[in-house]
Amino acid sequence: MTVTSPSARSVSTAGSPPAGRLTTSHIVFLIVAAAAPLSAMVGTVPLAFAIGNGAGVPAAFAFAGVTLLCFSVGYAVSARRTGGSGGFYASIADGLGRPPAVGGGFIALLAYNCATIGLVGALGYFTQLVLADHGLDLPWELCAAVGLAAVALLGYRDIAVSARVLAVLMIGEIGVLAALDLAVLGRHGTSALPTASFSPDVVSGPGLGVSLMFAFVSFIGFESAALYGKEAKDPRRSVPRATYLAVLLIAGFYALTSWAAVGAIGADQVRQVSTEQLGELFFTLGTDYLGSTGATLLQIMLCTSLFAATLALHSAANRYTQVLAADGLLPAGLAVVHRRHASPHRASVLQSVVSAVAVTGFALAGLDPYADLTTSMLGLGTLGIVVLQALAALSVLGLARKGLRLGWWQGAVAPLLGFLGLAATVWLVVGNFELLTGTGNTLVAALPWVVPVVGALGLGYAWWLRSAQPARYGRLAQSHRAVAPLPEPVQPVKVPASVS
Repeated sequence: MTVTSPSARSVSTAGSPPAGRLTTSHIVFLIVAAAAPLSAMVGTVPLAFAIGNGAGVPAAFAFAGVTLLCFSVGYAVSARRTGGSGGFYASIADGLGRPPAVGGGFIALLAYNCATIGLVGALGYFTQLVLADHGLDLPWELCAAVGLAAVALLGYRDIAVSARVLAVLMIGEIGVLAALDLAVLGRHGTSALPTASFSPDVVSGPGLGVSLMFAFVSFIGFESAALYGKEAKDPRRSVPRATYLAVLLIAGFYALTSWAAVGAIGADQVRQVSTEQLGELFFTLGTDYLGSTGATLLQIMLCTSLFAATLALHSAANRYTQVLAADGLLPAGLAVVHRRHASPHRASVLQSVVSAVAVTGFALAGLDPYADLTTSMLGLGTLGIVVLQALAALSVLGLARKGLRLGWWQGAVAPLLGFLGLAATVWLVVGNFELLTGTGNTLVAALPWVVPVVGALGLGYAWWLRSAQPARYGRLAQSHRAVAPLPEPVQPVKVPASVS
């Protein structure tokens, strides 16, 4: 479907993707930024230490990394078959059919928008705290507004500009974590990495399920490589490679930094110390091992980490809006790309407005930017994204019905292992949602129900399209096709557009 804008500054997108601007390294920075490694270290790891399996947390990150690598093996199949674009929407359509894909697309809109809104709240909250710690007292609303304005500006422009900004921020973020790890290793030597963290008794101790939940949710955003296929120079290679590299990089830093933290504190004391300090834990470690300058740098990098994650998820939300609009599931004008920037600028503006309205609503209601806004919105977004990951893993298994000849590892074992791990994570997140969000509010506790409701609405809409507008239904997800084919199927099966 071709969409033409009346504006002289924009052109249609659906049939004419912009020239590739993104390299593999650009995409890696985009998706690592979404995972926000430093934010996870400061906000998630101390909580996992305190109420999870304590010194066994590094093993939980390693396990999550291995599971998500298995998921990535199957996801790479989808990326090649769909041309590396369309994200979960295209992947689910390829393996499970159009109705589940529409449901998944609507869940993606919900999840990525909620996650972005939650991160805007966190950015305002932590920026206010850091500035106040250095003598500048500003309201969190102003901090959030400035951050959102910067995100809106970069989101409107060429994605390569955002990728370059994120590259600088990620180098600084990973650099300060690496400096902390090296400082701990330099002081304690090999004892900085205690074997107790991978001891079966410690790893399987009380709180393992909670640690696994926090470990898996800390990877949120790594799967977004498949949203940038149309903007990549070589999508069939760069999208799978970027996904693998992102998982390895994120898992390596999470496991190593949490392991070094255990060594710095002591395996037998890490639970107690983390319970006492929680969010201050890594700032205390920064002061101890890097000095006051290092602690200040950690504070600054925490704010830039949250900004980078907000920008990355804002970009992901825009691409889902653009993809669904191009398929007629949202107003067609949202699919238009900017003539000069080749960005989904209208989708970006809409996402910025939605974020601004939501954050303003929380502020006017007098709610806390972190305890109310961030925890609820980020918790709901996290759950939605994990559900989509599980469906994407399942969709690879669904390719067998098309007669595709895939290897036993790539086509069956790896996606099955990924699906089982992600399905378990969904169960853990739903069962511990109050713990994840940090509140016992009845309304917040009911938020997980929003995900299946939105998915069911998408399914129902797709089924209605199939009967009421079969031609339009048959065009769904057709623009996401491989730029080069996989090996020929054993027995090609022709599925009518009105049936799949």
